Amino acid sequence: MLIGIDAGGTRTRAYCADATGRPVGTGDSGPGNALGVRPEALVRHLSEAMAAAVPAGMRGRGAVVAAGFAGGGYGRGRDAAVACLARALEELGIEAAALEVYGDAEVAFASGPGAPADGLVLIAGTGATAARISGRRSAQIVDGHGWLLGDEGSGFWLGREAVRAALWALDGRGPHSLLVERVLELAAPGKDRDDRPLLRDVIADWAYSRPPAALAALSPLVVGTAAEGDQVALGLLDDAADELADKLRVLGARRGELLVATGGLIAPGGPLAGRLAVRVESMGLRLTAVRDGGAGAVALAGLLTH
Repeated sequence: MLIGIDAGGTRTRAYCADATGRPVGTGDSGPGNALGVRPEALVRHLSEAMAAAVPAGMRGRGAVVAAGFAGGGYGRGRDAAVACLARALEELGIEAAALEVYGDAEVAFASGPGAPADGLVLIAGTGATAARISGRRSAQIVDGHGWLLGDEGSGFWLGREAVRAALWALDGRGPHSLLVERVLELAAPGKDRDDRPLLRDVIADWAYSRPPAALAALSPLVVGTAAEGDQVALGLLDDAADELADKLRVLGARRGELLVATGGLIAPGGPLAGRLAVRVESMGLRLTAVRDGGAGAVALAGLLTH
């Protein structure tokens, strides 16, 4: 039995397959960032996802497990990921005949065609990171520094920039666009639109009273108002795509290289997928967009049996 796990900043997904790689079940749960989620919560999310994916009648068999974690590629994050995964497996009565933990970029890249070993990967969801993969391991990583220090071009970044646009408009430093009005409707409903000092304080209080990563939930406001032609929102989407493309340039992207892209913003149908495709085409990269890293995690689990 093969178990693949893709634990990202927004959700944890588990995939179960038989020894041939034939899908058996899937399961979802809450966030799985090994650095940003408390251990008890991470164990719970892993257990819930695997409980839904692995039929009860198969749990007594030896399993080969490969799991990719946001924040879990090395150091404290990797240690936390290994410990929490072991506890979740024990809770479910699943014995791991072999187990390996990867970073989220590594399982995402392995989800590309034929479970590739070398190339580039770009993730843009709640956070954002890019990596050069060599021998199925990250050889160079750009960004992925989290909401406080980086993640430019991510869902969090878009949400934060939307709030900043509203504050700048209230300062008189930017236009009072449709995006700004939508932010006010969300953060300051019913407040006097002419009382700018009040609105500034209400928005700041609204933003700071929430977990920082919660600002990623505002990214759909940017996407929606951009679809209505709002120039501020359109500019933010362009800026986000530029930030993502810049990560690839830092990696020394070479013409003809494979790029695997995933994450809510750039997966198939994602709001930045088209913008990214234009920029990647000009760089001469071969772009493959995948839904998530689940297929790669299962493929890597299969390789552990060889």
